[in-house]
Amino acid sequence: MLQSMNTYRQMKNCDMENCAPSHLAYQPLLPTANKYLQQKWDKASYDLHREKVTSTEPTINTRPPKNYAHLSIKLKKLKLEEERKAKIDRENSMLKEKISSIMRTTGGVNSRKFYDKKSLGKEKRQVELLHITKENQMILCRLSQCKPHYNVRKWHEDWLKTLMVMDSIARYPRGRANQQKGQEQPIKKGGDCDKGQKVSAEETTHSHTSRKPSGNDENEEEGLEPAKADMK
Repeated sequence: MLQSMNTYRQMKNCDMENCAPSHLAYQPLLPTANKYLQQKWDKASYDLHREKVTSTEPTINTRPPKNYAHLSIKLKKLKLEEERKAKIDRENSMLKEKISSIMRTTGGVNSRKFYDKKSLGKEKRQVELLHITKENQMILCRLSQCKPHYNVRKWHEDWLKTLMVMDSIARYPRGRANQQKGQEQPIKKGGDCDKGQKVSAEETTHSHTSRKPSGNDENEEEGLEPAKADMK
């Protein structure tokens, strides 16, 4: 079929004036009984082929996507824009009327008057403040009436008992050292006069002891022994 098409093209390109009749110059690929009919059939098949080629559609769609109206024309945006313009026009008209009324008259506001400043939330703040103070007073009342869970007096009594037990089991009582310190301090505070008195007192004691008999010495030694026992 393709070979016959090629031969038909060659025949078509040939100049009809210089050549013999077309069916005589046509050379089919296969042997035929009638060249005229073979040429006619080849031409019909070629025309059918060209018609199919021109009418065929591609398997892959390379055309641009369909353009939808609701995507190209955004109606919501246009509506919002119209509403905004209408609002602006309405405000401008109102402002124009106000300016014209002020120009015709002296105006309804006297700027020379002084107005007191008022707070819109003053009453609400006062109510909240009263509520807070009331709650604070209730908390203070509860705290003042609340009784303690621990008895301080009992703690003090327990501590005194602990001190008594410590004194009873101690080898050296706690108050004896303080008593000795208290006795030594006034002696140390005395000046040279006290030292002279001590010296004179010692001399007199030595003189008296030299005159006393030996019996008195034994009694003094016996008197010192119980004093030492008390110190222990």
